Amino acid sequence: MRNFKRLLFVLFLLVIVLGVLFFVLENQQPVVLVFLGWSLPQLPVSLFVLVALLAGLAVGPVLGAIVAWRRPKAKTRKTS
Repeated sequence: MRNFKRLLFVLFLLVIVLGVLFFVLENQQPVVLVFLGWSLPQLPVSLFVLVALLAGLAVGPVLGAIVAWRRPKAKTRKTS
């Protein structure tokens, strides 16, 4: 059973990696990103999307940890 779970995980990871690879290969059109007057150099659109994805993956857990840390802890009752 453990090997089956490991195999499923590897297959899932392989599908994700192949999906990202196909996305990058299909989106090689050069674009210029302009935000608030700042202009970035001309790069493939896939690079901008992947950087935005990685930034979201990094910021999401950090914000979740901050919210969990600021939330008041529930008082635990002692049962003795």
